[in-house]
Amino acid sequence: MNRTLLCRLFLASLACTLPAFPQLAAPNTAGVAIGHMHLNEADLDVANKFWVDIIGATPYSKNGLSGVEAPGIIVLIRKTAVKGGMAGSSVNHIGFTVSELAPYLPKIDAAGYKRTQPGATIQAIIDGPDGLRVELTEDKSQKIPLKFHHVHFNSPDTKAIQSWYATHFGATVGKRAQWDAGDVPGSNLTYAELKDPTPTVGRALDHIGFEIQGLEAFCKKLTDAGLKLDIPYRAMPQLKLTLAFLTDPWGTRIELTEGLVY
Repeated sequence: MNRTLLCRLFLASLACTLPAFPQLAAPNTAGVAIGHMHLNEADLDVANKFWVDIIGATPYSKNGLSGVEAPGIIVLIRKTAVKGGMAGSSVNHIGFTVSELAPYLPKIDAAGYKRTQPGATIQAIIDGPDGLRVELTEDKSQKIPLKFHHVHFNSPDTKAIQSWYATHFGATVGKRAQWDAGDVPGSNLTYAELKDPTPTVGRALDHIGFEIQGLEAFCKKLTDAGLKLDIPYRAMPQLKLTLAFLTDPWGTRIELTEGLVY
């Protein structure tokens, strides 16, 4: 066996043993792409079973962070007391598209979770552990079983929140069905109207995360625009990434990361 063939065989075997990290979308011109969702859950076994056995995500672990992953998103999960579910908070639910919805329904029912199908047989909203809300929408043209699709916000002023995410995160202004919306790579941001949403911190979905290319400069741009960072830009060597936190005007906590995947 020649040296070239041996090298190819070695590289192939190495690729099979390396962890498969999720592929996030390439950033927009503002340097922004969707990165992760961070959940609070009282029982990690229940939460992981929900995500793996019902939703079809796969376990994720890297540099001390753990949870699950699906194409386009990382879902980090920590064990803690939960102040409340997502209903009534500034993020109503998160959404995935699936190539076929029907196989999910008996699994949801067998696990005892409530599901609603709002006027469409191709869509189901699941009330999961600790009030987590996940929407599945069927897209038969999709070539993979599961893919992250959207964050569905609550706000008393949908035009204002649409403008805020467009200005600071480069979200392309548009519509999704009847809702005002914006798009960043990897996710639609959907804006529904609710008079007094509750902040996300401490609830089933604690915060959403954007992966930023050039995070330090991005944070300076935010502060120059008058935004206050809850946690300023900092390096986290133990996590092998840099991060910052802020909260949008409607109560959604946002983590900004650089290096979450690679």
